[in-house]
Amino acid sequence: MFDSMNATQGQSQEPAEPAPDVRVRGEAILYRLHDVGYEIDLDRVFDLLGASAPERPRPVRGEALAIQIPNPPVTVGLGVESAVVAGVAREVELSACIFDFGVVSLRARLAAPTDLPWREFGEFGLAVAASLQWRELFDRSRQRLLKLIGAAVERPGEAPVSEDYVVFRVSNLTDSAGARLAADALRDEDVARLLVGERRALSAAARKELLSQRFTYFEDDLAVLTWNAALVVEPVAEDNDVQYVLEFANAQLLELRHFDAVLDGELPRIYDRIAEARHGFPGVGRRYGRLLGEMQARVMDSTELVERVENSLKVTDDVFLARIYAAALEIFRGRTWRSGIDRKLAIVRDAYAMLNAESQARRAEALETVIVLLIAIEIVLALLRH
Repeated sequence: MFDSMNATQGQSQEPAEPAPDVRVRGEAILYRLHDVGYEIDLDRVFDLLGASAPERPRPVRGEALAIQIPNPPVTVGLGVESAVVAGVAREVELSACIFDFGVVSLRARLAAPTDLPWREFGEFGLAVAASLQWRELFDRSRQRLLKLIGAAVERPGEAPVSEDYVVFRVSNLTDSAGARLAADALRDEDVARLLVGERRALSAAARKELLSQRFTYFEDDLAVLTWNAALVVEPVAEDNDVQYVLEFANAQLLELRHFDAVLDGELPRIYDRIAEARHGFPGVGRRYGRLLGEMQARVMDSTELVERVENSLKVTDDVFLARIYAAALEIFRGRTWRSGIDRKLAIVRDAYAMLNAESQARRAEALETVIVLLIAIEIVLALLRH
């Protein structure tokens, strides 16, 4: 599943062993996101999931007032299942987060054994990422969820693209005597190897690039972001704000990727339809009219959805969570996806303008021909009367 985590980032000599007294209490949270429709009525979803105790949480930090979410997503528990990780059966807590712009995010949470040495926690992370059971588990969860909320999905349809992400959450760092350690007790090479999923040591250049998006607010917290994984050190159990904004950014990324793919497939069809319309009978305008209507609807749908996605979370101040959110969008190349969509929509608009002008010209030519014929008929009738 998370194959991209195994990409080799560089090679160097093995570093010294990590400090033996660094022990960790943590978990791995795997995300798989799917686009399941054009829009989801979250109020209806909340009612449909009433028996499952759904929630609509927001970030809890005081600074979260700088983050505006007009229509908070709905979260719901999906029960507990079992998965084999490194040959050991472990409990997996399943849940989902449902966004109004048509995305559902499925989560699988696995607690690591308590007080693992950091190296063993890294091995746990590698084993979690390498497990082959996630696809089947997530597929079952998605099907079960869609049966429950299907009535709230407008224009349902599952997109061929999906998005995967994993968060390694650490709630406690201690030494062998149980004394609490600050987040800076973790060495860069240890963090980098966990997030990339490599057993070999990374080069200094690779580590520097990988850990460039590193954030801390208190002495005991830390967030390190990469393309497909993040490390979150947060001792406050109720504080899931970093995961909240990362999941939001992943949902937005998926939607941009989906509509980029939709437009990629739509452009060749538009060109074929234009060619077909041009080879039709010159006097027939209905074919042009239908095609123009379809093109206009596609532009409107795409523009509306992209705007809805981008307005689903707004940042009004440069605070800790806002910086993490902005960094995630930058890592995910959100601007690149958006510019690609804008460029393809511009092509559709130009084709619409060209086709509309050609349609108007054909109508004008047809009208001129009718007028000339009427004049000729009038002249002939006049001559016959004389």
